[in-house]
Amino acid sequence: MDSKLVPILWIITCATQVLAAHTRLEPVGRTYPIVEQDITKELQQKATAIDLNALFYSQNRYQPANLHPLPRTTSDRVFTVDLTHTLDHDIKDSQGNLLYSQGFTFNPLQYAVLSGGLVAIDGSDPEQVEWFKGSPYFQNHRAILLLSGGYANELKQALQRPVYYLTHDIAARLQLKAVPSVVVEQDNKLTVREVRLAKQR
Repeated sequence: MDSKLVPILWIITCATQVLAAHTRLEPVGRTYPIVEQDITKELQQKATAIDLNALFYSQNRYQPANLHPLPRTTSDRVFTVDLTHTLDHDIKDSQGNLLYSQGFTFNPLQYAVLSGGLVAIDGSDPEQVEWFKGSPYFQNHRAILLLSGGYANELKQALQRPVYYLTHDIAARLQLKAVPSVVVEQDNKLTVREVRLAKQR
């Protein structure tokens, strides 16, 4: 090792130790013992108190507050829905610049494609579930399955595919009145087909 390097390393080592000694924080003022329980022990105790069966049951039985129940359709019916919308207020960015002014009219289907369609059923009705499983939409995983009843998590496991809930706002926008219903895009509009099942309760 270079003889000139040894003194430099020694000076750096000493300076580091001195600096560490002077920056060591010491208690200032009166101190008190900690009486709170260790956070990890507290979390462990809370975790052991959780009823996992009840938690899984509540998860499987979850339904949103705005779930939109629909009756079973009594006749085949087909109608179209125009999603064209006119803004009733200005839309601005975070700096206050105008993006779209009030009165601007647009059709969301001109910007997004509903390639697989939508299928709405009552998941608590076994006949509607069986109808869906026998339909071409069951194999088409681009089709979106919406439930007006039943439990999405249970049906998701049974069908091995994503399942969602039909909410008030979606049902109103699509003008859905009964299930099963199939919604497909056609000529920048939506065609809704209500399907009457062979058997009626």
